[in-house]
Amino acid sequence: MEQRQIQGALVKGPLEQALEEFDRSAVQDAVAAAERQRLEVVREFPRDAWPTMPIERYAVGLPGGEHTFCRMLEFQTPDLGSIKGGSSRKLVIYKHKNSPGWYFDPSYGDVEAAWNAVRGAFVEAFALAEAGDWAGVDALQPLRPGAALRTKAVFCYVPAGLLPIYSREHLAHFRELFGDTTPGLDAVQDNHRLYQLITERPEFDGWSAHEIAQFLYRWADPRPTHRTVKIAPGPDGKYWDECRDGGYICVGWDDTGDLRDYPSFDDFRAAFASGHSYGGNQSQVTRKAKEVWMLNELEPGDVVVANRGTSTVLGIGVVRQPGYQWRAERPEYKHTVAVDWSNPVERTIEPVKRWALTTVQQVPQTLYQRILASPTTQGGPGETSITIEDVPPEPVLLDIQDALQRKGQVVLYGPPGTGKTYTARRFAAWWLLRRNRDPEAGAVLGDPGRLRAAEARLAAAGTDGATQLTRVTFHPSYTYEDFVEGYKPRPTGAGGLELDLRDGTFKRACLTAAANPDRTYLVMIDEINRANVAKVLGELITLLELDKRGLEVELPQSGHRFSVPANLYIVATMNTADRSIRQLDAALRRRFAFVELLPDPGVLEGEQIGPLALDDFLIGLNRRIARYAGREQQVGHSFLLDAAGIPLTTPAQFAAAFRYELFPLLQEFAYEDFSELAHYLGADVIDTEKQVLAIDPTGDPDGLLAALAVEFKGNDAS
Repeated sequence: MEQRQIQGALVKGPLEQALEEFDRSAVQDAVAAAERQRLEVVREFPRDAWPTMPIERYAVGLPGGEHTFCRMLEFQTPDLGSIKGGSSRKLVIYKHKNSPGWYFDPSYGDVEAAWNAVRGAFVEAFALAEAGDWAGVDALQPLRPGAALRTKAVFCYVPAGLLPIYSREHLAHFRELFGDTTPGLDAVQDNHRLYQLITERPEFDGWSAHEIAQFLYRWADPRPTHRTVKIAPGPDGKYWDECRDGGYICVGWDDTGDLRDYPSFDDFRAAFASGHSYGGNQSQVTRKAKEVWMLNELEPGDVVVANRGTSTVLGIGVVRQPGYQWRAERPEYKHTVAVDWSNPVERTIEPVKRWALTTVQQVPQTLYQRILASPTTQGGPGETSITIEDVPPEPVLLDIQDALQRKGQVVLYGPPGTGKTYTARRFAAWWLLRRNRDPEAGAVLGDPGRLRAAEARLAAAGTDGATQLTRVTFHPSYTYEDFVEGYKPRPTGAGGLELDLRDGTFKRACLTAAANPDRTYLVMIDEINRANVAKVLGELITLLELDKRGLEVELPQSGHRFSVPANLYIVATMNTADRSIRQLDAALRRRFAFVELLPDPGVLEGEQIGPLALDDFLIGLNRRIARYAGREQQVGHSFLLDAAGIPLTTPAQFAAAFRYELFPLLQEFAYEDFSELAHYLGADVIDTEKQVLAIDPTGDPDGLLAALAVEFKGNDAS
């Protein structure tokens, strides 16, 4: 089947083929549920009641406000299209749950005036929509902050002319599929434009708006990835049987109440902190608050791994509508998420130490693959619709993919130790295999062995002589002659040397790509900033632009006509500790997209060696480095990982990493100024008078850990 990439989604061929494969009868239950929910909104909040509707019927945040208009649109009509996510500011007016007062546009003076304006604007919006004045709806100033809300509200009362799609990104994505890239459309106009593009085609005669939405998301879903999380259903899996049989997962912290009552995570964290101090460790408070809040962020399609302890997986499932639910009828553990348990079979895995300290935690690809590949307690593989190939790509890979679609070449930049080269390698293999429709694409993300094997296949010449993946490392001596073309000495038969005109690495890759226009080719450049990039690229820097692809120039040395084909892409890496992107040639900056990779303390969350929490140490250290040396001089998380990407676990491992890798880098950042090093690491670690480490890391690793634990308790940035 022909496939193509559009804005990050894998589109399954032409529209006609997608329509042939789409079974309208298979979505009728979802269509009926969506229409039923739309009618429930209209019945609960009749249009003729709007002119006198009290604010208590509209806003969230009020005691007992279970059936307000905003709550119904955001949480109680999931089949009608989602407007979840972000803060409650999208609802225009709402009640602060944990502090007195209301949120509204302060220009109105008081909440009564604000509500009168907003309520009147909704009444006018419904009338304008009925008259087909979609621009007029968008122009209503009181509703400007709530683009998704006003679109969904108008669709509920005046569905003709709109679709149940409220994300601006999704609307632009679908419009592009139908050949429309008109910029600057406002929310309701954008929605109506997509409706027009689709309904003017005869293939959609007689289709309802709900059917069209179902088709679009099944054909070309712009949400190409889902997260995987592990959730413990009570101590020692106490509530697993209830969760498995009831189709949900549950956690405690019941004193916080319904998460949907909080306008934002900041509001929730403030309330959470008032009841959970964790010994005054603010980073621990934030970490635990994020665990609970993550339940509210889970979306249908996300994967849930239910665990007991550190080495038992109780089951694997997929989040379904409506996602998060506060089940007040439960005696305890009232925070729940609806889950279809596609594989409720117990299995044993190698212990995951951090699971002992967390209830809710994201599961990385490597671990998820180990879980899927592990045998069940009955001794065989678990029957499941979830496979290793379903391992989801992390968001940064999708960011790189999107950047390539827009620019054709991208630089991954960031401080040392942030995994730039490893990310580039994984992206290159995953992306090229997806373009090849290879079922191994998802598997390479979590399996280093499969990654290496895939790289070898992609870098090896096939039967047509083509090499899809070309890797090169720039260095100060790297030249135009190495990259494009130039004269190189070669031995003669008489024992002498003669100059021979040779094609460089990039030119060879371009010629290969031009000869195979139906395949995708990638050049991966490591350490791009270590060479004089402007000189290495020469006149080709102009040809890299997407609108210049295929344009020919004459190469100065060979005189050959040459172009950069549209099916060749570049991914490069750059260490900002060596050179800031601000120092790069301006022409280069214009032609490359830049994706920043920063230290990720999340991979160290819950990891502790003796008294030292590794994530606290990394966060606190980088705050100090950013203050004294600049954010580009931070240190990455990989300094605290072993060769397999697993967090360090023993004092000896940490001491060796600190002494031979981390401390020399900090010395470089501080230009051997031990006073500045003391600012980074503390006076108990650095002896400024003697200009040495006060503690010998390898001789006294426990002493080093103890001193750092005191210095970085709660990732203190002082």
